[in-house]
Amino acid sequence: MITIPLHSRSTHADELPRQLYIEVTNHCNSLCISCPLTYDYFLPHEPKYTLSWENFRRIVDQVPQIERAVLHGIGEPLLNRDLPRFVAHLKARGAQTLFNSNAILLNQARGDALVEAGLDELRVSIDAVTPELYARLRGVDSLPRILDNLRAFIDRHGGCNRPRVSLWLVGMRENLHQLPDFVRLGADLGVPEVYLQRLVYFGDGSRPQLDTTMTAEQSLYASLEEQQAELIAKCEQLAADLGIRFQASGATTPHESVAVKGEHPWQGCMRPWVLMYITANGNALPCCIAPFAAADYQSIQLGNIFEQPLADVWNGERYQELRAAVLGESPSPWPCQYCGVKWSL
Repeated sequence: MITIPLHSRSTHADELPRQLYIEVTNHCNSLCISCPLTYDYFLPHEPKYTLSWENFRRIVDQVPQIERAVLHGIGEPLLNRDLPRFVAHLKARGAQTLFNSNAILLNQARGDALVEAGLDELRVSIDAVTPELYARLRGVDSLPRILDNLRAFIDRHGGCNRPRVSLWLVGMRENLHQLPDFVRLGADLGVPEVYLQRLVYFGDGSRPQLDTTMTAEQSLYASLEEQQAELIAKCEQLAADLGIRFQASGATTPHESVAVKGEHPWQGCMRPWVLMYITANGNALPCCIAPFAAADYQSIQLGNIFEQPLADVWNGERYQELRAAVLGESPSPWPCQYCGVKWSL
């Protein structure tokens, strides 16, 4: 990601974003306990919608240069039948293109279409390596089907340069003990990279009205016990022995992803100056973490690009307020106040 020194940044962005996070649908075929969508947290602010080709073009045609496009958000991207068409269009624009999926719908037809479209990276989120724990954490009993889909996909396309396939695990106290087997699963499948992703819990971490929602107590961030730290170190060595990479989201090592950084860590965030996150309904949000982190969903809406030109939203009053908060010493009430403090940047 582009880095701009703190003293050089202002509340106005000189260029339009070159990176886009586009939520291609907010429907999902899982009921993950770590996702606000499971609890209808967004309704009525985000009506259920699958992005159309016309609205997709309304987004990307307003950005002159797209270097990287991430086609996921809240929802399962493979539910959008136009997804290969989106990928092909973005590749024709010269953009690196990727998305995160649960792979339940990764059948031969969809997989082949995505490869033909030129997809650069496919991230598959698997929070457990046993069917029982997977069903409990993801709300559906689909792990055997997912693994069959992945093996078939890698058998057909594993020798290609793209898409690069990776496995992701959202680290929680309930599944961290399976981390070594998660690394072994990646090697067994022929996946070159596995990732530990930190849990981002909702708001301040306490939402008592949602008994099964993620809370601060379930998060690993800044609270690793010695045994857990040793487990991560073991997995780093295990991955090296198996010839695959073990990393964490944010391009850090797994241990660094759960460590506190600096007095005002949110000031290192470049997202408000370089990328835009757009929901299926056209709402611009601060980043992909914000929907999980906000106690008040309306408070993180920066404008709607189906109602205003993208450039006007990008340097509008709300975006400038966000940038001022990130540059400041106390970005409350933005969810940025917890970034790097209760979860990783």
